[in-house]
Amino acid sequence: MSITDRIVVYILVNTEVGKENDILAKIRGMDYVTEAYIVYGEFDIIAKLELPQLEMLDSVVSQIRSIEGVTKTSTLITASR
Repeated sequence: MSITDRIVVYILVNTEVGKENDILAKIRGMDYVTEAYIVYGEFDIIAKLELPQLEMLDSVVSQIRSIEGVTKTSTLITASR
């Protein structure tokens, strides 16, 4: 996908204490996830997604939310600039 053919989305994830590494591994193995890291601050994990269509976002977010130990997500869709 070229930069003009994709939608870049960041998903911020909160987890139960001690589940960060397991959840990170599951997120890294998901389709469309290009990067994912443990972070410090309000959220525990940040994941970067590159999607060919915005309509696919709901499925990916639902998959992340269904991972055992995920307590909250926040989705950031990048602007097309």
